[in-house]
Amino acid sequence: MNQQSELPLSGIVVVELGDSASAPFTGKILAELGAEVWKVERPTGDSSRGWGPSMWKGSGAAFHALNRGKRSIKIDIKDREQLALLHQLIAERADVFLHNLRPGSAAKYGLDAESLRVTKPELVHCEVGAFGHSGPMNTLPGYDPLMQAFSGIMSITGENTGPPVRAGVSIIDFGTGMWAAIGILAALHRRSSKLDGAAVNASLLETAIAWMSIGVAGYNADGAPGERHGSGVAFIVPHRAYSAADGDLIISCGNDGLFARLSQALDRPEWASDDRFATNAARLANRAEIDRLIGERLAKHPRDYWQKRLQDFGVPVAPVQTTAEMVAHEQTKALGIIGSPTDDEIGVVGLPLSFDGKRPPPLPTTQDIGGADDQLRELLGQRTGADSNGKSDGEQ
Repeated sequence: MNQQSELPLSGIVVVELGDSASAPFTGKILAELGAEVWKVERPTGDSSRGWGPSMWKGSGAAFHALNRGKRSIKIDIKDREQLALLHQLIAERADVFLHNLRPGSAAKYGLDAESLRVTKPELVHCEVGAFGHSGPMNTLPGYDPLMQAFSGIMSITGENTGPPVRAGVSIIDFGTGMWAAIGILAALHRRSSKLDGAAVNASLLETAIAWMSIGVAGYNADGAPGERHGSGVAFIVPHRAYSAADGDLIISCGNDGLFARLSQALDRPEWASDDRFATNAARLANRAEIDRLIGERLAKHPRDYWQKRLQDFGVPVAPVQTTAEMVAHEQTKALGIIGSPTDDEIGVVGLPLSFDGKRPPPLPTTQDIGGADDQLRELLGQRTGADSNGKSDGEQ
């Protein structure tokens, strides 16, 4: 699979009025699956163009990570003529309209599902929100860390003796982008038989709550709200980072058989029959003691020594790596998941999917065709030569 026309969404046109991370990540997924994605930016550009500190060709590296393979146009939706041009683009070209406008803005500009699907019922309309499309907080704006806090994720993240901590990556933004993409794909599949589109809603908060599925089930089972366990988790021991002589590694024993293998690898086979440690329930009750014993053994040798030995015994283990170490690792390189279409492009992470053993190819930098200009008007069959007044919409 090395041609865009061979990809699953070839022929699908997406108009994305997305800003920052969640909706752009959705558009990126669809683009990498073969869709033609038109990214509509406000006159001042997508917010992520200014996110530092890493920059490339005048825009934040984050922008390139989230917007590869799209065609970017700048449209001021507060300008009546430019808004009409956007409506025409959606009406004439779009299979999917995707946005994360602030609550109320879509309806204000006739870009809500109800308005657009009156004349184009086959349109798949996807709104990516913050607190969700209903409820007393549905009109509030939001960002990833707010949802990690509100959902309870931060209450169980970090060391138990320290303050709550957010995940080091935007798990809620990216997760919401994934859910939105799943919803869009499901709606497109249904449209193929029912010949009717859908209004798809995804939100940051709903994604965050979904990531708390095990915690919610645990709370509903015993009423315990959960605690912070650092690199570990509440329900499995050992399942955390330990320090070797020169670095850290994660050891995960999801069942008693794996713990028995770990005991052998650490030359402590008696642990597997010790009443304090023989079962996961016993290890949970004696978490501090078994963690101490494992830590004492691992501190005697370097990380690479333990990684090889534990792998030889079939124990799940991985080093705690930096970004540089991960990028340079032979496993990462073998997967070919980080790349660029040409030597003068920044390398970014590709789609974490393969079809028939082949990953979709790296996409080029987003094509910037400027404002609501002659190229877009020509595409839509309009007269050319109209100017953009460059107003700032301030709505996305």
